[in-house]
This record gives sequence, structure tokens and C-alpha cells, in this order.
Amino acid sequence: MDIFIGFDSAWTDNPKAPGAICAVGMEERRCVQFYAPQSVTFKQARIFIQNARSKNGVTLIALDQPTVVPNLTGSRPVERAAASLISWLGGGVQPSNRGKLGMFCDASPIWGFLTELGAEENPERARKATDGLYLMEVFPALALASLHTEFFGRLRAPKYNPDRKKTFLMVDWRRVADVAARESDLLGCDELAEWCRTVGKTAKPHKTHQDMLDSVLCVLIALHWRLRSRCESLILGDSTTGYMVLPASREVRDYLITKARKFLVPIDGVVPSA
Repeated sequence: MDIFIGFDSAWTDNPKAPGAICAVGMEERRCVQFYAPQSVTFKQARIFIQNARSKNGVTLIALDQPTVVPNLTGSRPVERAAASLISWLGGGVQPSNRGKLGMFCDASPIWGFLTELGAEENPERARKATDGLYLMEVFPALALASLHTEFFGRLRAPKYNPDRKKTFLMVDWRRVADVAARESDLLGCDELAEWCRTVGKTAKPHKTHQDMLDSVLCVLIALHWRLRSRCESLILGDSTTGYMVLPASREVRDYLITKARKFLVPIDGVVPSA
């Protein structure tokens, strides 16, 4: 059985604002195990992963947090390319650099988490492996533009963060939950789909609900990466300066090719030529 884990870390280790994690177990493209989303700190996430990881197959963790951050200031090249699309969609990208205390400085929890976990960070190998523990960086907000055509277009990014009260739209909350449910159904995860439908009916969603929903989007990206055709996903960036794995519709791929060329950012290992 292969295990797919989605972890929205919340970037810092604030016990009052934890992240969220969930997992599914797959055999022959059928979901046979479901770990419902739950709030976790980094330590709790590591324990969850150790308990849930596969004993005879692949375990793939999709983490919503930068894992390669060599730059001391500014943004990573991958973020510059991603930000061009996200800004057009109506969202934003938080820049990551080692100067951000508690997030990416040497004492930040992400580095101890990665070291103690000991997962291999090699998305291409993770796609075809038959055993082992793997981890890859993902970006749920960007993935949504490929998961549903309604989310791709000028200012069409869904406003589904309940903490942003001035912009939050209940209709967008339901739309994101519905898209996650539909993708779960298509990937053979009935219990995950039902969880998404239920959370989409939440009368007054809180940030905790959104973190859990984002952990579901992370696990869907991992499933998409392993179970769908390689051409339906892409790796933006590289393992030296930073990267993201994301599902890629034709429209998203075409848009990112232009921006990747501008910022000299590789797509699937190659900087697009003119």
C-alpha cells in the first residue's frame, strides 16, 4: 500500500495557530485507508507521518512550505515566476528567505523537521519508486488554477481564507471544497471526497478549517503527481534554488512558460527557450 500525506505546516510552530495534516492509503488506484485532516504542530506531524507511513510501499508527503531556501533576502526565483501568475489570478505569494525569523532562519522548525524526518526530496524518483519515504514542496493556491477552469483567469483566484474577513467569500469556500471533492472522487478517494463535501457545508468556517482543506489539496497534488500522466503536472524551479510541484492544465503551463523564460526558471529541468 502506498501512503499519500498532505501537510499544510503554517510555516511557524505557533501552538495557537498549528498547521494541518491528512493522508490516504492507495492500493491498485483505490483508496483503502483514510486519515481525516487534523490540526498538528511540526512535532505532531512528524509523529503522524511515522505512524502512517507505508511499511511495504511508497510514502509521499506533499508539504505546503518552501523546503529549499538558500537566499538570504528577497524571493526565490521560483516564487518570482509563480507570483506573476498568482498576482494575475488575484492572489499573492509570500517571499521566503533566510532572513525570516521563525520561518526560514537557521533556528526555524522546518529544518529540524526535515532532518528528523529523513525523507528523500526527489519528485521525479518519487513518481516511480516502489518503496521509500519521499517529500516534495507544493503550492495549493497555485494548484487550484489547474484543478478547475473557473479558477484560471484574471482575478479569478478563490477568496476562501476565513481570516481575511474583508475578502472572504462563502461561495468561494464552497467552490474550493466542491473542487476538492470532485478531484477526490476522480482519484478513487470516496471518504476524502465526503469529508470535503461536509466541510464545504460548514456554516462559519474558521482558519483551522481552511488549513485542513489545504492539507487535502496537498494530498490531491501528491496523488495527481503519482497517478496521473506526467504531462499533467510540472516542476517549477530546481532543487538548488527552490522548486514547486503542481498539477498543470494547458493554460497554466502556457502562462508559466512565459514567466519562467523571463525569470530564467526551469520547468521540468529546462529553462524554456524563446
